[in-house]
Amino acid sequence: MNPAFFVYAIKSINRNYIYVGLTDNPERRLEQHNKGFNKTTKPYAPFSRIYLEEVGTREKARMREKYLKSGTGKEFLRSLI
Repeated sequence: MNPAFFVYAIKSINRNYIYVGLTDNPERRLEQHNKGFNKTTKPYAPFSRIYLEEVGTREKARMREKYLKSGTGKEFLRSLI
């Protein structure tokens, strides 16, 4: 059985920064971001999750992640804040 994949967006609590990623374990991934394990997001911690979507396969998750990183996708994410 293949694990489900999720696309997520997190927002820095202290700064104007949104990060979009994919994972098979959203809770663990948010914890990793908040503990500074990711070099890209470390300067922007702490984070709160603003979006989570289960998409099934890794390939579908990657396509959705690319969309959410686009201009239209970022507009959608900003509308959630």
